Amino acid sequence: MSRPTFTPLRQALVKSFQTLESNQKLWASALSECSPLMASLGNLAEQSRALSKVHIPDTPLGTFPDLEQRLRFKLLQAMDTVLGKLNEKMSSLQSVRDAISNQVSTVFQLYEQNRDVLDLPTVTKRSATSPSIADMMEWLQDAERHYQQQFLRRTVLLQMLRADDLSLLESAPKRWKSLESPSAEENITDILCKVSFFMESQ
Repeated sequence: MSRPTFTPLRQALVKSFQTLESNQKLWASALSECSPLMASLGNLAEQSRALSKVHIPDTPLGTFPDLEQRLRFKLLQAMDTVLGKLNEKMSSLQSVRDAISNQVSTVFQLYEQNRDVLDLPTVTKRSATSPSIADMMEWLQDAERHYQQQFLRRTVLLQMLRADDLSLLESAPKRWKSLESPSAEENITDILCKVSFFMESQ
């Protein structure tokens, strides 16, 4: 196998793992900013439900005209603001997903273009400092799949949320947290550890 054919693929693999490493941090940062927003959404839903249970005209606040309508409007405004911020964070998550997918796609395109010289012994060969090409490509696919699934599931949950569905809004923080996949994130960290020598040697 010619060295020039092999080098671009190795370089693409290195770039993919660098992209994965930097974007894993961006993903974690964006998700950490989503958690308090989801909690705010749940709290606003609880406040809205509590408001529905109170008959304001029967309270000392009954002297204020249209108070209930104004309070409800403010709560709806606040919910819309939080949902808007969550959608902004989803854009950040989408950027992470796309960056990883694009880089993985480049690796697989290079592999396909050079399959005639990348024989089985070559792609399965391992060394003390380098996993095999086959292993690394599989790991990249696993990472890509994780972020694709995570983004899709979180997008679906946010699309379900409506200001008039208080039950769903109240349960949203727990639903959001239930989508976490610590084992998958740990696996990606483990992958980056496995390829650290390979990345340094290039």
